[in-house]
Amino acid sequence: MDIKAVLSAEFNLSPVYTANIIELLDQGNTVPFIARYRKELTGACDDQKLREFADRLDYLRKFEARKEVIIQSLIEQNVYDEKLEAALNEAKTLTELEDIYRPYKPKKKTRATVAIAKGLLPLAELIFEQNIDKDRLNAEAAKYIDQEKGVNSIEEAISGALDIICEKMSDNADIRKAIRELYFERGYISTALNEQEKENERLYVYEMYKDYKEAVKTIPSHRILAINRGEKENCLNVVLEVDEELVKNVLYKAFVKDSPLADMIKAAADDAYDRLIKPSIQREVRADLFEKASEQAIKMFETNLRPLIMQPTIKNKVVMGIDPAYRTGCKIAVVDGIGKFLDKAVVYPTPPQNKIEEAKAVLKELIKKHKVELLAIGNGTASKETEIFVSELIKEMPEYNLSYAVVNEAGASVYSASKLGAEEFPDLEPAHRSAISIARRLQDPMAELVKIEPRSIGVGQYQHDMPSARLDSALKGTVEDCVNSVGVDVNTASVSLLSYVAGLNAGVAKNIIKYRETNGKFETRADLLKVPKLGEKVYQQCAGFLRIVGGKNILDNTAVHPESYEAAKMLLDMFNIDINNPESRSKLPELVKIKGYEETAKACGIGVPTLKDIIEEILKPGRDIRDSLPKPILRSDVISIDDLKEGMTFTGTVRNVIDFGVFVDIGVHQDGLVHISEIADFYIKHPCEVLSVGDIVNVKVIGVDKAKNRISLTMKGVDGNNLIRPVKTADSPQKRPAQSRNKNTEKELSLEESLKMLAQKFNRH
Repeated sequence: MDIKAVLSAEFNLSPVYTANIIELLDQGNTVPFIARYRKELTGACDDQKLREFADRLDYLRKFEARKEVIIQSLIEQNVYDEKLEAALNEAKTLTELEDIYRPYKPKKKTRATVAIAKGLLPLAELIFEQNIDKDRLNAEAAKYIDQEKGVNSIEEAISGALDIICEKMSDNADIRKAIRELYFERGYISTALNEQEKENERLYVYEMYKDYKEAVKTIPSHRILAINRGEKENCLNVVLEVDEELVKNVLYKAFVKDSPLADMIKAAADDAYDRLIKPSIQREVRADLFEKASEQAIKMFETNLRPLIMQPTIKNKVVMGIDPAYRTGCKIAVVDGIGKFLDKAVVYPTPPQNKIEEAKAVLKELIKKHKVELLAIGNGTASKETEIFVSELIKEMPEYNLSYAVVNEAGASVYSASKLGAEEFPDLEPAHRSAISIARRLQDPMAELVKIEPRSIGVGQYQHDMPSARLDSALKGTVEDCVNSVGVDVNTASVSLLSYVAGLNAGVAKNIIKYRETNGKFETRADLLKVPKLGEKVYQQCAGFLRIVGGKNILDNTAVHPESYEAAKMLLDMFNIDINNPESRSKLPELVKIKGYEETAKACGIGVPTLKDIIEEILKPGRDIRDSLPKPILRSDVISIDDLKEGMTFTGTVRNVIDFGVFVDIGVHQDGLVHISEIADFYIKHPCEVLSVGDIVNVKVIGVDKAKNRISLTMKGVDGNNLIRPVKTADSPQKRPAQSRNKNTEKELSLEESLKMLAQKFNRH
C-alpha cells in the first residue's frame, strides 16, 4: 500500500503536502506547532485536520505492520503464494487482513483441529469435492477407523471430517465478507425489556426499547449507545437479526454442488453458520456499530468541549463562587479580579435549615467587604433554591449593581478532591475549593477547566461508555488546540495550563513555575531557555504559544514565533512602521497590499501565510481571540418552571449539543430541549452544523411537562437567530473507510452484485 497516495486522496492534499506533514510528524513536531507555524509546508491545514491525518497515518502504519507479520507467518508455513499476495494487497482494513489470514492462523483446540489430529483431513477433502456417492463415502470412511486415534466408527469418521469442512467454510474470507455485508445491509437490532429484572430501578429508563426494532444500516449512534448501556445494566435483551435463509444461501451457492452429498454439505453449511460464523459475525457487527457510535460520540465531545473552553473571559471582576447544597449548606468563596482567593464562608439558605436571613447577612457582609460584582452559582444539587435566594439578595442591594450566572460545575468536585486541588489550597476543605473553581470558571473558563479531566466536564453523551484511551486522547487534543490558539501568559499560568502548551509536559511546566518563583517574571521568551529541561527543540515547539505581557519585546506578547522575529523586523522597517504606535501599525495592511503580498513575503524571506499571520498579530498585540465571542448571559432575577407558558420567548445559552438536539439554559433550573427538527427552517443533518456550546440563541416555549421536569423549545420563527445554512466545502477531507468494514472507494457494489460476484468466484452457478 502506498500510504502517501492513500492519505493524499482521503484528505484531498497534494502529494507534496502529504509528504511534508508525514515528515514533520515523524520529526516530533506537535500538531499545534505544525498548524500554526508550518502552513507553507502543509497547505495551511488546521489542527483538527492534522489530528485526523495523524490518526489515519497511525492506522495505516499499523495495517502495514500487521500485514508484514501475516506475510512472514504465511512464508514460514510455506503457503504464501501469488493468490494470497494479491488478496492481502487488495485488503483495505485490518478486518479484511484477519479474514484472509484466518485459515492459516494457529488455532487453539477446536473440533476441527481434533479431527485433523485424528488424520481425517484427507477424508474431509474427499467429501468437500462432492464427486462420490454415499456408498463409496462409507467405504472410504471405513479406512479411517482407528481406535487408538479415537475414531471408532464410520459415523465418527464422517462427523470429524464434517467438523473440518465447517471450519473451512467459516474461515473463508469471501464468505465472511459477504455475510458481514448482509448483516449491515439487511440486519436488524431488536430489543426487549429484561422481564427477569423487574426489581431493577433502571428498567423504566429503557421503556422505549420494550419492543423495539430498527435496521442496522439506519440506527443512529445515540441509540446504539443507549441499547448497549441498557444491555450492560441487565435492563435489555438485545438480538441481532437477519434473514437466515438469505445468509445460508450464500454458503450454499459457494459450497454445495449438485451431487449425492449435497444434503450433507448443506447440513455442514448450516452447522458452520449456526455454530461458528453467526456468533463471530454478530460480535464483529456489534463491535463495529459500537466503534462507529463511539467515534460519533467522541466527535460530539470534541465539538462541545471546544466552545466551552473557548468561552470569553470576564476580566477584572471580583466574583463570589457558590457551591450549592442542602444539608451541608452552601460553600462560599470570594476571588479577586485575577482569581486570587480572598475569603470564604458557609451559609444555610436551603432546606432543611432554611436560614435565609442569616445567610443574606453573611453574604452582604462579604459583598461589601470585597466589593463583589458578580456571583457564580454551581448548577448542581440545590442550584434552583440557591438561585432564588441569590436573586432575592440582589434585589435587596440595588446600589451594588450585582448580577449572577449559573455555571456548569461538572468536574468541580473532581478537582476539589484531587491532588492538584490539595496542592493549590492545602488549608481549605474540598467544598470551598469547589466554590473557588466555580467562581474562576466564570472569570476564565479555559484556565480553570484545564485542571479537570476532559471526560469529567460533561458536555456529551455516554462518556463513561467510551473507550477510555481513545476518548482521553481525542479530548486532550481538543484542549491542547484551544489552549495554543489562545496563548498562555507564562508569568501567571498554572501548571495545568502550561502542561497543555505544545511541547511542554507537567515536569517542564513545574520547572517554569519554579524558575519564575526563584528569579521573578520572565522578561523575554528567550529567558525560557534558562529553564531546566527546556531545550532548543522544546523551545521551538512552545515559544510561539507563550506570552510575555509587558515584557521587553512587544512581539513576545503575540503569536509571532521567535524564528520569525527577524522577518517581522524587516517588514516593519520596509514600511517604516512603529510597532509601539497603534496608529502606525494600522497602516501596515494597506501598505503591504499596495506592494503585493508575494513580493513582500519574498523580501522578508517567508511565505505568504506566515506574512499574513505576522501582520494580524502586529495589528493587535496581546489580543485574546475569545474576546470576540458572545459574553455569558448575566442575570439578576430567576424564573421558575411554574412561570413558563407556551409562547413565551427567552434569550438563552446553548449548554450541550447532542445528536438529536440542543439543551438551552433559559434561566430556569432545568435546561430546555430544542429538538433537531425545531432548530432551523432548513434541513440540517446534525445540530452541530449550526450551533455550538456557548452560543446565545432566542427560543420560544412550545411545551412544559412539570411532572417530568421537561421544557420543549423551538428556534423556528423566533427573531434574532440568523442561523447560517451549512455548506459542504470542496476541500473537506473525504470520509475515511471504517476500520472494521471495507468499502470499495471507487465503486459501491450492491448486495446482489456482491453475491453474484461471489458465486462466479466459486464457479458454482
